[in-house]
Amino acid sequence: MSAPSDAGGGGLEDGLLATLRALATHKAARGLTDDCAILDWPLGLQLVATHDMLAEGVHFTPHCPPADIGWKLVAVNLSDLAASGARPVGLLLGAGIGDGRGLEWARELLRGVGQAVERYGVPLLGGDTIRSGPASVLSLTALGSVPPGAALERGGASVGDDLWLSGDIGAAGLGLRVALGESFGDADAALLKRYRRPMPRLALGQALRGLASAAMDVSDGLLIDASRLAAASGLRADLRSADIPLSDMVLAAAVPVSELAALGDDYELLFAAHPGRRHEVEDAAAAARTPVHRIGRLQAGAGLLLDGALPPKLGYQHR
Repeated sequence: MSAPSDAGGGGLEDGLLATLRALATHKAARGLTDDCAILDWPLGLQLVATHDMLAEGVHFTPHCPPADIGWKLVAVNLSDLAASGARPVGLLLGAGIGDGRGLEWARELLRGVGQAVERYGVPLLGGDTIRSGPASVLSLTALGSVPPGAALERGGASVGDDLWLSGDIGAAGLGLRVALGESFGDADAALLKRYRRPMPRLALGQALRGLASAAMDVSDGLLIDASRLAAASGLRADLRSADIPLSDMVLAAAVPVSELAALGDDYELLFAAHPGRRHEVEDAAAAARTPVHRIGRLQAGAGLLLDGALPPKLGYQHR
C-alpha cells in the first residue's frame, strides 16, 4: 500500500499507515511494506473481481459519520460478490481523503472498514491513499472465488422463471431522504441505518449457485434493476406490487410501492429461478437465514411491467 501524498497534512500519512497496518494483518498483506500483496489463490477455483467507488456529495453526504462510509464502501462491493455467488477472499482499498478531512476523520473511516472486514471475515490486503482535493473519493476492489462455472450472472433466465427478492426494499431510500433533511418520525434512526449500513447477502448468494438462473444485487432501485436482469436474458419482467416485501416502518411511511421500488441503496439480491425449484429456493434461503419473496415472473418481451402497466419511474440513472 502506497503512502498518501500529504504536503502539510499534519501527520495524516504516518497516522493512516499505522492504522492500516493494524487492520491489514493477513499474511498476504506483508505488513504493508511492499507495493503488492502476495495471495495464495484457492486451488481449482475461479477469480471473481469487482470494484466500486463512493464519492463525497454523490454517494454520501458531507455530514455522514465516516465509520458508516467505511462500512458501506466494503458492503457495496461484497454485495456484488454476493450477486455472483462468490466467497470473499480479499480487499484492496483506495482512499482519497479530501482536503477538509483530518486524521481523526480518516481513522473513523478505517474503523468502519475494520468493522465490516471483521463482520464478514474478509482480509484487507492493501491499496493506496492520497489527498484527493476538495472532496473525498473512496474506492475498493473486492476479490472472491467460485467453483469453475458456478458464478451467478445477470443473464441466463428463461420465459416463465420466477423472480425472487431477498429481504425488503424501500428503507434505505427513505433513509437517504432522512439524511437530506426529511423526517419519518420515530423511524428516522432505523431508516438512516439501513441507508448507511447495508448488509450484503453473501450466504444467500453462495447458496443459490446452481439454483438461480440469473442474479444481481439491487442498488439503483428494484424496478430498474429488475428491468436490467430481464434485458440480460432478452425477456420482460412482470412484477406484482402486492408481493414486493416492505418492512413495518416503510409501510408506516405511507409511500406508494411504485415509488419505493424506484428508490436505491437496498443491496438485496434479485434472482430468477425455474418455478419447479421453488422448494429448493426456500430451503437455500432458510439455510442462509435470509428471507426471500416471489415478486413476479419473467415473460417474453422487453422492459418491465408493474401490475400490468409501465411504472412512472424505474430508478436511479447514472449520468
